[in-house]
This record gives sequence, C-alpha cells and structure tokens, in this order.
Amino acid sequence: MIWLELLLGFSIGLSLGLLGGGGSILTVPALVYIVGQTPQTAVTTSLAIVGANSLMGASFHRTQGTLDWRVALPFGGIGMLVAYLASGISALLPPAVLLTTFATLMLIIGVVLLRQESVETAAPTEKPFWVVLASGAGVGLLTGILGVGGGFLIVPALVMLVGLPMQMAVGTSLVIIAMNSLAGLAGHIGEGTFQPWLILIFTISGLAGTFAGSRLAKYLPAKKLQSVFAVFVILLAIFLLADNIQKI
Repeated sequence: MIWLELLLGFSIGLSLGLLGGGGSILTVPALVYIVGQTPQTAVTTSLAIVGANSLMGASFHRTQGTLDWRVALPFGGIGMLVAYLASGISALLPPAVLLTTFATLMLIIGVVLLRQESVETAAPTEKPFWVVLASGAGVGLLTGILGVGGGFLIVPALVMLVGLPMQMAVGTSLVIIAMNSLAGLAGHIGEGTFQPWLILIFTISGLAGTFAGSRLAKYLPAKKLQSVFAVFVILLAIFLLADNIQKI
C-alpha cells in the first residue's frame, strides 16, 4: 500500500506543478476509495497534503518569476477567511451528499478545462480590486466546504476575471491554494481521524511530483495536458455520481 500511496502523492504533486491545480480533485477520491477514509476525514487530510505541496510549488514558480504577490495575497487572504468560516458546513452533510456535490463540481471543472483554449489565448487585462476579492471569496467558500484548494477554479478566475497572463496565473494560484488549504484545515481539525504518517507519505512524494511538474511545465504543451486531465476528471466525476447519487 505504501508504494501506491507514494505514486498517488507524486501524481497529485505533478498535477499541481504542471497545471497549478488538480491536487484536491485527485486526493479526495483517492483517500476515500483507495485508502479507505470517510469523506469528512478525506477532506481534512486533502487540505493538509495539497496545502504543503502548493506551498512548495509556489516557491519553485517564484524562482522562475511566474508569481504575482500583489494578486496572491488579497485573493488568498479573503479566501482564507471565507474557507475558515465555511469549514463547518461539510460536517453537517451526509457522506453521499458531500461526494455527490464534489463530483458535480468535478464535472463542471472538467467541462471548463476542455473549453479553456479561448481563456489561454485571450489578451490579459487588469481588473478592479473588488473583482480580486469577490473571486477569492468564491474559491474560499468551495475550499471550506469541499476541501478543494480550487486550483482549476483559481487559474481561470485569475486569467478571465483578474487579468493575469496564463503562466503567471499558474504560479500565483499555488500561493492562493496553500493559503486557502491552511484556513480550511484549521477549521476541520478535530473532525474524523487525523493520520500524520499518511499525510507525510503523500506530502513527501507530492513535493517530488511538484518539483518535477514545475520544471516540465516550461517544456510540455500545457493545453494538451489540460485536455487529457479534463477527460480523466469528467470520467472520475461520472463514476462518483453513479456510486453516490443513489445513496442520497
């Protein structure tokens, strides 16, 4: 099992390093269906793993100059506050409802990714500061309830709503994911069983994947990678919906 956990952790980190998101989309289902955690425990564990990996990925992107602190701090700051306030909602939801909601979000994200070419080619334009705050609050809400760092929501938001170039949005999103994950984790501590060794295994292997992904991102076609990942996300979402919607 430890080799499988190492492989899963590396894959999560690789997704974060390459695309600036995708960690929680992989982590929560993996923890529930492969590791055997309850959805509530998986949400808490996911926040710890994705937060640590995102923080390291952000440091890699900072050295490459693809990180905008002026956007990351206010976007992530308001997101942290909302994520912390919303973290108690997931404990009130039945497991089947939580996973069905998560799968629905995955399905939406997958479709957005497949249609994202126009986002990448659009000319970036700077938007008002209140747009940064509103976008950050929306992502923070999803982080607190569903345990998602929100990378695949943050990157399109930073490009379409905030006006960052695509490459800069990927690096900036990792800082925001780390901030939101920390706040969400603070709100979820005490729920379910906390497994430090499992988190350590996923985090260490995830950091290796994040390092590799941040380096490969400069050479691999990001659009094709996103399209392949989008199909995987949609298929996984369909599986989760089929398995849980009948249990509601």
